[in-house]
Amino acid sequence: MDNKSAFNVEKYNENIRKVIPYYDAIYDQIFSLISTHCAGRKISLLDTGCGTGILGLRALRELDLAEIVLCDPSEKMLSEAKELLGSEVCGFRSVGSEELDYENRFDVVTAIQSHHYFDRATREKAVANCFRALKKGGIFICFENTAPFTEEGRDILIERLEAYELKAGRTPEEVKHHTARYGTEFFPMNILEHLDLLKKTGFAVAELLWSSYMQSGFYAIKK
Repeated sequence: MDNKSAFNVEKYNENIRKVIPYYDAIYDQIFSLISTHCAGRKISLLDTGCGTGILGLRALRELDLAEIVLCDPSEKMLSEAKELLGSEVCGFRSVGSEELDYENRFDVVTAIQSHHYFDRATREKAVANCFRALKKGGIFICFENTAPFTEEGRDILIERLEAYELKAGRTPEEVKHHTARYGTEFFPMNILEHLDLLKKTGFAVAELLWSSYMQSGFYAIKK
């Protein structure tokens, strides 16, 4: 495996929508929020865990950008993003958000489906780095796999996801393999734990943006 997701880079864009319901709607929510929070001004944007560059491409098309930097710990993911976006347009760094070293530089920092691979201590470090990278008034947006509050809720969620994946064309073996990653390859927290972490980090505003199946989106503002 050439990254921490369920798929090799070459198959990532092909397969991601088979395991994340409403995948494209996630990006609609992100860009609606950015447009609202940053209306009328040029913005600098940092996308951590940028993957193949899907968010970066849409940012170039829809936002008034002063700067855009894409980071990912996978060199292969960055190569895909550079091919999609053009290396002369964006800044690229092969680094995970747990190792970021920016200070007060960006208006927007995003982490989309990337922090749930971390253990709790590393996740806290990654969120703190994103906080430091923001200017005052900047907004942090993250989407993650999130955990239900009860074991029964977890069982129901997994049954729903497995049904979705089968309908999307995955084999029963692929579906079971993906389910087995829960708690072994990615480590979801529940919604309240996410909000508590954002507040603990120092964000003055921490809100739930969106939730469906296993995915939840949050935003937090640095004052």
